[in-house]
Amino acid sequence: MLRLLKKKSDILTLKQLGFPKSDEEAIKIFDRKNSITIVAAPTGEGKTTTLYSIIDMLNKADVNITTIEDPVEIRIAGLNQIEVDPKASFSDSLRTVLRQDPDTILVGEIRDLETAEIAMQSGQTGHYVLSTIHTMDAVEVITRLRKLGISNYDIASTLGLSVSQRLVRRICTKCAHERDFTKEEIEIIKKVGEKYGIKFDLNGKKTYSSVGCEHCDHTGFYGRVAVFELLDMTEDLKEMVINDESTIEIRKKAIQIGYKPLVVDGIQKVIDGITTLQELNKKLLIY
Repeated sequence: MLRLLKKKSDILTLKQLGFPKSDEEAIKIFDRKNSITIVAAPTGEGKTTTLYSIIDMLNKADVNITTIEDPVEIRIAGLNQIEVDPKASFSDSLRTVLRQDPDTILVGEIRDLETAEIAMQSGQTGHYVLSTIHTMDAVEVITRLRKLGISNYDIASTLGLSVSQRLVRRICTKCAHERDFTKEEIEIIKKVGEKYGIKFDLNGKKTYSSVGCEHCDHTGFYGRVAVFELLDMTEDLKEMVINDESTIEIRKKAIQIGYKPLVVDGIQKVIDGITTLQELNKKLLIY
């Protein structure tokens, strides 16, 4: 397989990617110390793009940021960017980087126990670490780290935030056909709202049917947008991790204290006319 990368691509802001918070809120969420933030999703769902947007937002003259990537997808001024190869793995590079006393470290991917352990230790010793991991959602990051061999104590003391995302196609604004929500669609949206204790505002809202035109190559969609979920590791959740409670119980508790799964942000983007319920269902199987 050949992967084509635009080395000088413009970095999109989190808002442009579809992040549901304002730029000011995003800085408060991601500008952290002494912890690790992990972006989780299956392959090809835009994890690296999100990491670049976060790093670009945090990139200031007085902040020493080093990235370890495979490969370096976009060169960004002001960063120390290292590309791994067969002679220098993520874990080897991470050990070397720690001697340079960076403030923030981006590790392209946590693939094995050795990389996970060094990333966790980095977060415990005053650094802020950003990385990705392959798993289904933000809560399952805990399960994945456990399966890699990270102790519950290390997860609880170091994991500060986990983010999950999926990419869905945007409706083409040139040819979209506005229509009312069907009864079935309203029922689906209401069921999701009831499940997670959220009241979606459908008053006066319209949805769109994809039509197709020259602009979108007759697909009805143009570009993609991410749907997000965030799990902030509160003291209650950390205690549950230390007590080795299952992710099922952790998820229940997280929902009680404000965690909103992917489908919630997805439904809101449907209501806002950004994508369709059918497109969302392809990724999240909500009906």
